[in-house]
Order: sequence, then C-alpha cells, then structure tokens
Amino acid sequence: MKKLKLTLALLAGLALAGTALTALADDSKEVTITGNMVCGKCTLHETATCQNVIQVQQDGKTVNYYLTKNDLSDAMHGDVCHSDGEKVTATGTVAVVDGKENMTVTKLAAMK
Repeated sequence: MKKLKLTLALLAGLALAGTALTALADDSKEVTITGNMVCGKCTLHETATCQNVIQVQQDGKTVNYYLTKNDLSDAMHGDVCHSDGEKVTATGTVAVVDGKENMTVTKLAAMK
C-alpha cells in the first residue's frame, strides 16, 4: 500500500511539473507586432531614460510595447528619438512587468 501511495504521489508530482514547464514554454513563444516606434522618454515622457516603445492598435486601444535594450533596439533608436516615430515590424518574446508589456526583440525592421 505504501508503494502504491508513493507511486501515485510521484506521478502527481511529475504531472504538475509537466504542466508548469508547458506554461513556461507557452510564455516564451515569439510574437510579431507592427506599429509606430517612438522614444519612451523624449516622445511619450513615460520612461526615465531613452527607450524604444512600439505603439500598436489592439481592440481600439493603443498598447505600448517597451523594448528591452539590446543591439537590435539600440541600433534603431537614433531614427525615432526626438521624432514622431517610425513604423516598424518587430518579432520577439513578450513578458508583462509591472503591468507593462515588455518585448525582447529578435527581429526589428522599418516598414517601407
């Protein structure tokens, strides 16, 4: 009887661990967005330092995606800082931090 309980407990634990890993895998899926990229500090006055933000229209609302600083986002910052922005397409992973959408881009390109 003890072996049966131990086996059932082990199986339940493995099932929970599998569910947690699946949830983590789903959160790391890449998404692609298209919108107007602006400077979060100079244009939006929402960040303490210059940071790229892509504004996307979703369900009639403007959603801001704050780009995590990396080589890709930094390379395009000069094009949008102190301007009306530039229409871009970005691909990357999104995480909600402090109620804000944060995106780590793996691809970032200006629309032509």
